[in-house]
Amino acid sequence: MAWRFASFLQPPLFTININPQFSTIFASAKSSSMLNKLLISSSSSSFRYLCKSTKPFFRQSIRVLPMAEQQSSSFSTSSQTHKHTNRLASEHSPYLLQHAHNPVDWYPWGEEAFAEARKRDVPIFLSIGYSTCHWCHVMEVESFEDEEVAKLLNDWFVSIKVDREERPDVDKVYMTYVQALYGGGWPLSAFLSPDLKPLMGGTYFPPEDKYGRPGFKTILRKVKETWNSKRDTLIQSGEFAIEQLSEALVATSTSNKLSDEVPQTALRKCADHLAESYDSKYGGFGSAPKFPRPVEMQLMLYNSKRSGETGYSGEAKNALKMVLFTLECMARGGIHDHVGGGFHRYSVDECWHVPHFEKMLYDQGQLVNVYLDAFCITKDVYYSSLSRDILDYLRRDMIGPSGEIFSAEDADSYESEGASRKKEGAFYVWTSTEVDNIVGEHATLVKDHYYIKPSGNCDLSRKSDPHNEFKDKNVLIERSSTAAMASKHALPVEEYLDILGNARRKLFDARSKRPRPHLDDKVIVSWNGLVISSLARASKILKGEPEGIRFYFPVTGTNPKEYMDVAEKATYFIRKHLYNEQTRRLQHSFRNGPSKAPGFLDDYAFLIAGLLDVYEFGGSVFWLGWALELQRTQDELFLDKTGGGYFNTTGEDPSVLLRVKEDHDGAEPSGNSVSVINLVRLASMVAGGF
Repeated sequence: MAWRFASFLQPPLFTININPQFSTIFASAKSSSMLNKLLISSSSSSFRYLCKSTKPFFRQSIRVLPMAEQQSSSFSTSSQTHKHTNRLASEHSPYLLQHAHNPVDWYPWGEEAFAEARKRDVPIFLSIGYSTCHWCHVMEVESFEDEEVAKLLNDWFVSIKVDREERPDVDKVYMTYVQALYGGGWPLSAFLSPDLKPLMGGTYFPPEDKYGRPGFKTILRKVKETWNSKRDTLIQSGEFAIEQLSEALVATSTSNKLSDEVPQTALRKCADHLAESYDSKYGGFGSAPKFPRPVEMQLMLYNSKRSGETGYSGEAKNALKMVLFTLECMARGGIHDHVGGGFHRYSVDECWHVPHFEKMLYDQGQLVNVYLDAFCITKDVYYSSLSRDILDYLRRDMIGPSGEIFSAEDADSYESEGASRKKEGAFYVWTSTEVDNIVGEHATLVKDHYYIKPSGNCDLSRKSDPHNEFKDKNVLIERSSTAAMASKHALPVEEYLDILGNARRKLFDARSKRPRPHLDDKVIVSWNGLVISSLARASKILKGEPEGIRFYFPVTGTNPKEYMDVAEKATYFIRKHLYNEQTRRLQHSFRNGPSKAPGFLDDYAFLIAGLLDVYEFGGSVFWLGWALELQRTQDELFLDKTGGGYFNTTGEDPSVLLRVKEDHDGAEPSGNSVSVINLVRLASMVAGGF
């Protein structure tokens, strides 16, 4: 398969025939015909699709993952006696601190770095990632800890490191640019002019040339050469790209009032589009890699409800069936942490079998709500217990002493104390022998239930990886329903569940002795808002479980009221540490103090939604009052009074070149879609408007 590479690598634009498995996502804004076609018009449907739909990202992710998997999934630890220390050592972000002792002379995002680039008249190398990103770790060890690479970066560029979770506004600008060209992902690698216009970019780069694609050192040399010889062309193309992206990413309304038919028509079209990509064999929408995408399941549930109300009972049943089957397949698969609770980020295969092992807070909060919705519809405690599974994981592992809720856990960890390198999934995988030794007399039953094999069950998607470190390793995957497996072993269901619960507890205790994955203990307002919402809803909805229901480890059987206590404690933390009562403004995140970044649209919208749920499901009227106050501030800071909708940012930071107005739901719902629901709810709660 042919992939096009940027013209600065070998003018003019040329094509190399290589295996797509090893294709590098890299592009220059310079006179590429593809870029010109993409950016030819802000109204171009193809360009808007690339920038706004989640589909291209997930397709490109398939390309990014195998490309990176050609490298070893392990990496060395940083020395405890640091040879180098750069400016990142004074930052709060866990991701920036991970790079504080690289030989690269990193700057945080800010005027000091921009001024240095202008003074030296050199381009900026911008690297964006996050602390629990596996391939960010790989690129750090391979390139950013390498003295030769560091010298090239230090001599020819000003290097800036950004935590995409701390500065989603900066990430959005350059991710949109790279994604519009050839697909995006983290780590994001971009080259900018001193005035921050994008020149070229890509994602992960290996350090050396291999598999017919250029390595990072080659890229740096070519960028330097092109900057010296064709600077004007590069800068003009960057300015052109920003102009076109700015127009394309700020949609405006064409009418002040929608007809009654439009919302229902749009709902049906969205549901039909999702149904076309439904996987009837394994559940979910789309192919590998498979992400949970809770917003899609919630849309299908709502479509099921509306279809039933309007007489389309067959369509209603079909939509509901898709969601319930997907939820069951996810819960049985390796993407679900059967031992500790909660869900991993995504599955690398189509059957939810082998996960990418990081755990993100925004997934947990949204998935709780979907499982709660399924319980409300079916009254089946299978779904309510999965909501508890996630919430109990959060309460045990992801909540700080003051009620703050942390952001993520890494995919990588050490296999044992004293190990020299981390491995992906090391904390979560098991050998068959380990299970035998830990579980004891019921090991055969447990291994049968969870598909544990002597040869391992993790290699479905790793067979082509020469550095397969999952050989002989297993994740827990339920082969079939509990009832079916209990019947197979000729045991009553209750006794069978007891055996499994006790086995999981033993595995949990053994796993607790392993080195834990890195915890990103940054507190992000928007993600906390999602979890506050799910906690508040659970406190009321789970009261509908039948009396005398039994729970099995890792579910603890908490009184539902306790979930509301956790929600309110998290809300108090945000109000105390991330809200200014004089200005009525939020800060975006907290770690050892508030971050420099102000609150963004998602912070306001998601927190307001959480506050409304706390109030509606039994909390104080105080939370409704604060929600109203935040909504007024949101309107002042983000509302587009002429074009409609809300911008993602306030527009007050001149270093953020695009003021985006996002209109689609991705891994997280968009601030605009959540705001619409918030406004409808507030209108129904507050007499006389607000």
